[in-house]
Amino acid sequence: MNTIHYLFGEGPNLTTLQMSMRTFVTFIILLVLIRLAGMRTFAKRSAFDNIIVILLGAVLARGVVGASPYCATVASSVVMVGMHRLIAWLSVKNRKFEKLVKGTYIKLYQDGALVNNNLERTGMSENDLHESLRLETKKLTLAEIDTAFMETNGRISFILKESDK
Repeated sequence: MNTIHYLFGEGPNLTTLQMSMRTFVTFIILLVLIRLAGMRTFAKRSAFDNIIVILLGAVLARGVVGASPYCATVASSVVMVGMHRLIAWLSVKNRKFEKLVKGTYIKLYQDGALVNNNLERTGMSENDLHESLRLETKKLTLAEIDTAFMETNGRISFILKESDK
């Protein structure tokens, strides 16, 4: 028990060795937790997924620096990942729940016209939409676009007009 206390310490007055050991162990724990949370946590980058990343970092950092009991921060992190997985699973099983948790896409442009109230609602300007158009499609004007959506992860998707044959 003395060895564990020597290596990991207790409270906010940690030595360099103790904080380094906590960091080492936390890195491994965080790697396992992220693997348990699933790849979508980083792939989708939605608000739902960003919450887990931000909270895990904040909570586990408290354990590393000794601001909170180490085992309590690890336990709290395990609960967060479990909640994330449960909510993701429930979202797959229930469309209404998914819409509540993750939101839905918003149409920004259709059939040659901007949907101004939705641009306003999302805080996007016409210039923002054109910037996304250039970045996502390499097109210069909306003339070749049928529809544009703001997706639940904040990215803009463009549906190109079908070319006349």
